[in-house]
Amino acid sequence: MPLPQEIIGLGRPEITLVWEDEHRTVYRARDLRLRCRCAHCVEETSGAPLLDPATVPPDVVARHIELVGQYAIHIRWSDGHDTGIYSFRSLRENCPCATCQAARDRSPRR
Repeated sequence: MPLPQEIIGLGRPEITLVWEDEHRTVYRARDLRLRCRCAHCVEETSGAPLLDPATVPPDVVARHIELVGQYAIHIRWSDGHDTGIYSFRSLRENCPCATCQAARDRSPRR
């Protein structure tokens, strides 16, 4: 599993993860907040979204980021939300950079 060597993003409009292979994954803070998969944001059995994107301020930022074991981070957001966990695997697999997006586009669908 990939592990970040550095996480930069407190109070910033972007959250950057620098991985062991020196790849940099940069998420806009609001985009990452909207990706939360906790039970407050996504219906547990159906997977239907519960979070209304209109309720997330455009200037939302991370107020606190902490490690969850060796596999994820927990973020406390400026909008008060603090129940989501973001796995390193998901953060890396869904990296929004052009290189990673192109690699996903070339790979066969699972």
